[in-house]
Amino acid sequence: MNVLKDKVNEQETLIIEMGEKFDFSKVEAFRSAYQDLDSDVKHITVDLAKTEYMDSSALGMLLNMQKVLSQRSLTFSIENSRPPVERILKISRFDKKFIIR
Repeated sequence: MNVLKDKVNEQETLIIEMGEKFDFSKVEAFRSAYQDLDSDVKHITVDLAKTEYMDSSALGMLLNMQKVLSQRSLTFSIENSRPPVERILKISRFDKKFIIR
């Protein structure tokens, strides 16, 4: 399991750090990382610094997370993506839907 949560208290930000692969095998861990949040969390960062592989189910997980978080008036960003993953995000036009840094 390579889905890690870390909370940055002063910024009310939860960081979800993905491992080397972001694929279907991470569905449950990824979902649980953002579903049961402390009430003071206002923003979630999905950190893809270690991610070298991402499949279509990962894109679906991000879309689902966006839907859930928008219902709670929370924001999120995708950060630190490596070139292969960044290419997938751009081809999928996620750079138009999400904050990608």
